[in-house]
Amino acid sequence: MNIRTVLTFLLFITQAACEPQRTQEINFDKLGFNASKPKDEIEHQTESDTTFVVMQEYAEGFSYDMKYATDDNFLKRKVYSCDKCMIRKEVANKLIAANDSLINLGFRIKFFDCYRPVDVQKLMWKIYPKPGYVANPYTSGSIHNRGGAVDITLVRLDGKEVEMGTAFDFFGKEANHDFTDLPENILKNRKLLKEVMESFSFKSIRTEWWHYNFINARQYALSNFQTDCNY
Repeated sequence: MNIRTVLTFLLFITQAACEPQRTQEINFDKLGFNASKPKDEIEHQTESDTTFVVMQEYAEGFSYDMKYATDDNFLKRKVYSCDKCMIRKEVANKLIAANDSLINLGFRIKFFDCYRPVDVQKLMWKIYPKPGYVANPYTSGSIHNRGGAVDITLVRLDGKEVEMGTAFDFFGKEANHDFTDLPENILKNRKLLKEVMESFSFKSIRTEWWHYNFINARQYALSNFQTDCNY
């Protein structure tokens, strides 16, 4: 090996040692999280968004008549230990936005039911096992059991309920969204509630004018804990 070959080889070795090492680029989007934030931070944010909050403690401006904390319901008995409205935080934030929109129109939301334990769902199914009104707790359960559904109506800013055509938990065709043989003011009230809720990521069900599911609520796990009354 002549001197020129030796010098060329040494120069190659020196350049290779000084060149920065290239690493394979990771596609964070394919891994399922945002590359702009640490993964543990994103997981913490997701967990925080799906924890339960008590609406009475979390936000102002709502009305409440939690029917299953009384005997004024189709079960004819009190099945909740207290009248707290518990819901997932992500859902609560959407409800606040919907309520703010309604307040600008002279109305606000009144709650009849929020999170519901699976055991209560079983009691309901035993009394009224009809899908469309009561979800089967032995299959997919209710979105209420996941903390992603609410039963609501509208009240005026003074707290007076508007007319909706039937009482809450009226199991008949008159409570259906597609039942139109009603006075014009009732149809307008139902339409207002439906349009506002749908504009804030909720879906209605055909049979109950009062029931709304958060669009992403199927991702939440079924729960069976009793509401904490010590808030």
